[in-house]
Amino acid sequence: MIRNQAAIDFLEGRYSCGKLTSPAPSAQEIEHMLTVAMRAPDHGGLKPAHFVVIQGGGLDRLSELFVEAMTNAGADEAKLAKAEKMPYRAPLIIAVIARYKEHPKVPRIEQIQTAGCATLSLQQMAMAYGYNGIWRTGDIVNSPIVRQAFDLAEQDELVGFLYLGTEEGNGLCRKPPVIEKNVSYWS
Repeated sequence: MIRNQAAIDFLEGRYSCGKLTSPAPSAQEIEHMLTVAMRAPDHGGLKPAHFVVIQGGGLDRLSELFVEAMTNAGADEAKLAKAEKMPYRAPLIIAVIARYKEHPKVPRIEQIQTAGCATLSLQQMAMAYGYNGIWRTGDIVNSPIVRQAFDLAEQDELVGFLYLGTEEGNGLCRKPPVIEKNVSYWS
């Protein structure tokens, strides 16, 4: 029995989009999105997810950081130019970090998963507000320079960067899911 068709329709319509422009969520919307993200499944109630909201001049700072990280990794000029532009793919980025807390019953992987669930919740909330986004990682999340800039301890994990904004070309990123290759059944 379907109890909330609107919720089902919303979840069936979720998709990522990297073609983003202004406007981004407002300060009030961001605060609400973060509040909902903190409701992600969280064994032990450890609240390992930490969020860094990056916009305006923060995008410039992130661009400089990415260039420094890629320079340190020995990237060529083309990769450096790409790294410099990466933060400007959206008007708002939220970096999501799993800050590991030692616990006898909650392993590190569960804490990382909590931060991942929080990231999904952020994107779903953005979509509920009429925006969209895309979760990006890549080698940059493991860069020692990036890890240091985000003050990550050895056991912490930069789960990724959630790029958020208004979708360009309404619906162009939407692709129907195909589950056959990704599902098996044990009966």
